[in-house]
Amino acid sequence: MSAATRTKLLEGALRTLTEQGIAGTSARTVAAGAGVNQALVFYHFGSVEELLAEACRYGTEQRVARYRERLDRIDSLGELLVFGREMHEEEKAAGQVAVLGQLLAGAQAHPRLASATAAGLDLWIVEIERVLERVLASTPLAEFADPAGLARAVSASFVGIELYEGVDEEGAAAALAALEQLASLVAALDTLGPVAQRALRHTLRRTSGSTGVTARVRRTP
Repeated sequence: MSAATRTKLLEGALRTLTEQGIAGTSARTVAAGAGVNQALVFYHFGSVEELLAEACRYGTEQRVARYRERLDRIDSLGELLVFGREMHEEEKAAGQVAVLGQLLAGAQAHPRLASATAAGLDLWIVEIERVLERVLASTPLAEFADPAGLARAVSASFVGIELYEGVDEEGAAAALAALEQLASLVAALDTLGPVAQRALRHTLRRTSGSTGVTARVRRTP
């Protein structure tokens, strides 16, 4: 019964964030949405802030698990961006984009919520890094790419686009289109012949050295 009540409260917190925003989320409103006594919020979590932190982790784990099989089938950057578009529409329809926006808003004033939101985003970053390691491995950029850094950049881009869409839908669409153009460019590089690929690697090594950029370099013959 205790585990079931905790789950009700976690799901109630996420639902309340979606429907009433961070300003309207309290022990009373969460408990009402969960159909339990508000005293149980403090019994199970100690505070509303801790409940929201746990709800962030719980909700993200559920969403990541939902998409993991699809992520495992992605074989190119283009497919990753197509997945990103589809996931965005699904998450928006499910209210998850609204939840993320409210968590980010609340994180500005609540350190515990900030760390929990960052940890939730890290769950996505780990999955995206795995995809990037796989899809970049056979490209001319594999020697220079930093999948961990790129995964954070991609995640930050999508978070920004999701929030930006609320105030400028056309601008958000243009940003996604620009990311797709970059993916097409990487795909085009992969079609270069051996001589052109060697020239590209030489140029990238020289550029990286002259700008002081540090990259994770894989030794290749």
